[in-house]
Amino acid sequence: MIERPNILVVCGRNKKRSRTAEHIFKNDDRFSIRSVGLSPQSNRKISESDLKWASMVFVMEYNHKGKLKELYKNIELPKVEVLDIADEYEFMDEDLVEMLTERMNEKMKFILGV
Repeated sequence: MIERPNILVVCGRNKKRSRTAEHIFKNDDRFSIRSVGLSPQSNRKISESDLKWASMVFVMEYNHKGKLKELYKNIELPKVEVLDIADEYEFMDEDLVEMLTERMNEKMKFILGV
């Protein structure tokens, strides 16, 4: 098991989905979490230092994974997992919280053993 992994959560603009994930898991003792967006209009735009910090990256959509690989093709990316959550929820939407909690916990248990 990795010692307290760093989890980076990525969505389009870091306004709803990834911010919600960071909000729900910010006090989780199993890992550290940070959220960013891929768009130049993001609240917090992804950077190479975010990717170097991360033990693992969760993206919301399959095309986000492709964009990440294209934008940062010159560096070795950490493992990138797709949560498959469409951009149709508001920040802290009840259904979004439920999906993020379920999918992230499941993937982290399977991949990181946490």
